[in-house]
Formats: sequence, C-alpha cells, structure tokens
Amino acid sequence: MGGKATGAGGGVFRARMEHYLYSGEKKHVLAGIAIFGAIFGVPWYFMTRGAKHQSHQDYMEKANKARSERLSSGQPSALKE
Repeated sequence: MGGKATGAGGGVFRARMEHYLYSGEKKHVLAGIAIFGAIFGVPWYFMTRGAKHQSHQDYMEKANKARSERLSSGQPSALKE
C-alpha cells in the first residue's frame, strides 16, 4: 500500500517528487527556495504594502490623542442638567 501505485501514473508522480525533494541538485534547491519565497513572499507583500509601521509609543500617543478628543467633545450642556 505505502509504496505501490494506486492509479495510472500515481507511482511515477511520487517517484519524481521524491527525486526532486531529496536529490540535493542545485537547480532543485533553487527551485524550492523560489517556490517557498513565492508562497510566503506574495502574501507578506500584500499585507505590508502601504502600511506605515508604527512603534508602540506612536500607537499609544495616537490612542491618547483620540481619547482626549473624544472626551473633550462631550456635551457640556448634559452636565448642567
């Protein structure tokens, strides 16, 4: 079961994949690096494009500013009633 072909060409595909994975040939290694680079690089590129990376301090200052603006824009007439 484990090493036998289970369909037309099933064993051939597995044999080729094992050859590519375990051969250690330069072209196979470079192809593997390119494939992994594309798999992880493309999503990383789309997630980080246009986003300005901020430090924690920048984030906290922005949050404090927004909080103070929100609190200061409260309705003072509601407090007088």
